[in-house]
Amino acid sequence: MENEPLIDDALKTELSALYAAEERHYHGLAHIEAMLALARDYQGELDDPEAVEAAIWFHDAIYDSRAKDNEAQSAALAEQKLAGRTDAARLKRISAMILATATHQLPPFDDAAATRDASLFLDMDLSILGADPVAFDAYERAVRREYDWVEEPIWRAGRGAVLKSFLARPHIFLTQEFRQRFEPKARLNMARSLETLS
Repeated sequence: MENEPLIDDALKTELSALYAAEERHYHGLAHIEAMLALARDYQGELDDPEAVEAAIWFHDAIYDSRAKDNEAQSAALAEQKLAGRTDAARLKRISAMILATATHQLPPFDDAAATRDASLFLDMDLSILGADPVAFDAYERAVRREYDWVEEPIWRAGRGAVLKSFLARPHIFLTQEFRQRFEPKARLNMARSLETLS
């Protein structure tokens, strides 16, 4: 059990099928691959890179734009699929990281290393906000398509509220590394998006 990877090829194949669903215009495999690439960039900063990799693979595994409990469902799936592959404490860390993507607030870990891993993981999830404008605009369009059932005025109000809440934070990103790399661009992208929505 100890030497087996948390996420083996069989599990990757199974999860990839979920991410390949055609209604996923943003929350698909490309999003997972972008996060995995960032996890490799910051591997030296991570205490438990494998747990972060597992959280990345599972965090949007269940995704229905009409549902309110995607993160809880994804965390439950992770606990079910990873049971027996690792110890309970580590599984709880992975699950807490996945649940935290609902609010992008840090889980209340009492362990500094776990907190640091969760901070980097959550920042990876939001890194698209600080992408170059072309990629950011493509992301915005893709998310809109995932919510194509929402009427335009309601979408504009809801999306505007989300962007405003991020812009109101003292920092969008939790870690120094991501603030330096993505924060200025993220603020510009979101301010521009808000103008378009209003």
